[in-house]
Amino acid sequence: MRRFAPSAFVSAAAVFMVGCATSSDRRTNDGASSASMAHAAHEAYVNAINSNNLDAVLAMLTDDVVFMAPHEPRLVGKAAVRPWAEGYLGAFRIHWEKTTLEFVVSGEWAFEQYAYKCTDTPRSGGPAVHDSGKGINIYHRDPDGTWRVARDAWSSDLPATTK
Repeated sequence: MRRFAPSAFVSAAAVFMVGCATSSDRRTNDGASSASMAHAAHEAYVNAINSNNLDAVLAMLTDDVVFMAPHEPRLVGKAAVRPWAEGYLGAFRIHWEKTTLEFVVSGEWAFEQYAYKCTDTPRSGGPAVHDSGKGINIYHRDPDGTWRVARDAWSSDLPATTK
């Protein structure tokens, strides 16, 4: 009998939880404090991204993080995300705005659906690149209570371009 990998279970649970939420800010019996701390993790993650500091971004991620960026292969683990983020932050001065559309906290997991707008200004000069889209973040609470991004998947609303 074939067994599902834990990441497949978490992904399926995230889709189920987000799909079943009926309000823009649904909280479970974890209490307002847990939900507030999870929401603070969203702000800390956006601030880390906008700091353009690689170490600040990586500090917000779980060791087994999964990144699914548009038009890129799936990246699993900080070791895989590091060179991708290093290249991105090295090429651009970035600024992201992430608007939470839905936030669900359940136990040690939090699921966020968001819309984004970003501006990537080439460090080598030239016009800024603007994008907008949507995504899902899955946060995990560490044993010490710190919320970190375990999954970040996003896609652009702009049409794909061919080279």
